[in-house]
Amino acid sequence: MNTQINRADLAGAEREDTLAVMDALGAAAKAAAAVLAIAPRAQKDLALLEAAKALRAATPAILTANARDVAAMVDKGAAASFIDRLTLDTERVEAIASGLEAIAALPDPVGTVIAEWERPNGLKISRVRTPLGVIGVIFESRPNVTADAGALCFKSGNAAILRGGSDSYLSSRAIHACLVEGLQAAGLPETAIQLVPTTDREAVGAMLGGLNGAINVIVPRGGKSLVARVEAEARVPVFAHLEGICHMIIDKSADLGMARKLVVNAKMRRTGICGALETLLVDRAIVASHLLPVLDDLRAADCTIRGDDTVCAMADWAEPASEEDWRTEYLDAILAVRVVDDLDAALDHIHTYSSSHTEAIIAEDAAAVARFFNEVDSAILLHNASTQFADGGEFGMGGEIGIATGKMHARGPVGLEQLTSFNYRVRGTGQTRP
Repeated sequence: MNTQINRADLAGAEREDTLAVMDALGAAAKAAAAVLAIAPRAQKDLALLEAAKALRAATPAILTANARDVAAMVDKGAAASFIDRLTLDTERVEAIASGLEAIAALPDPVGTVIAEWERPNGLKISRVRTPLGVIGVIFESRPNVTADAGALCFKSGNAAILRGGSDSYLSSRAIHACLVEGLQAAGLPETAIQLVPTTDREAVGAMLGGLNGAINVIVPRGGKSLVARVEAEARVPVFAHLEGICHMIIDKSADLGMARKLVVNAKMRRTGICGALETLLVDRAIVASHLLPVLDDLRAADCTIRGDDTVCAMADWAEPASEEDWRTEYLDAILAVRVVDDLDAALDHIHTYSSSHTEAIIAEDAAAVARFFNEVDSAILLHNASTQFADGGEFGMGGEIGIATGKMHARGPVGLEQLTSFNYRVRGTGQTRP
């Protein structure tokens, strides 16, 4: 009995400690946000460039930390796709550093005049971009998000509180230390980009509660369960990043060579990213010419096919697809393939099963492309291009904090502009309202 009481007391004390730490992070972030809101671009860019230098110099330490994270997940039996998202190497660390430099090179959105006009009474009105304030980012697996999210929040004038998963904790700490070096070199508050210093799940709950009003918006990046929890519990606005059940249509007008190239790239370039292809829809009119070559290419790339009756009849090595396969984000070398009667049927399938993330069509028929663009309501639509381009960096945004699949405020890649709000600035010459 006493042991149980002691354990309960200890758990309660740990919870109180976590909440106290989180409240302190929130207060510090709010103070830092006030500084960042008026920091000049040159100072912010210097911090990012110095952080990039620090990352390159710290590559051995970062890889050592990452190796410990990866080893722990391997011991736990994590899936290969999960391990790939977690793993860093010299090339990936360099990509993180280059990403910071790319964000530094982007225009500063803060203070940008979005629109301006003059009223008949002489009032001059302008709509001007302003920071959101403090952004909480909750993410899993990918340690690069520490730098990407921190830098994007920072460049757009916001303070960031980053809560990575326990699986990438050591890697994220090593990367975050480099961001702090950049902030120090530029003479900006170290608390402009903070990493939650605990893996205690209570920290997530505290962030969702808003940290006593300090957090202005939450961005979740992770699996369905994380996003569901955030949306259910958050007391502050959320930029929802739902699963990427991405579709590609091979229209009857598609060029076969292009289709073979794009499908393999969309599925197999990196299977563990949210823009990876998960369902392929093939027009029945071109099954005889297009289906088997595409499936053979996927098989050669070690992709498992789960297909409908037509697919399994043409490729006896394919596995029969279930209803659940059309609703699954595999994040693995598995692809669901369905033969559809026509474009109408393809669009109906997308309307039924899409997560509103990314869809693509391979077609030469302009009318089919126009219908696809006009009738599919997803955040990102591509024509004759791989779904793996669903990425803020590939859009010229210098990176992204996530792909927002909702429709309020931000949609698609969330970059610098999407991490700002605006206010109206009205200039008069003594006008009064009658």
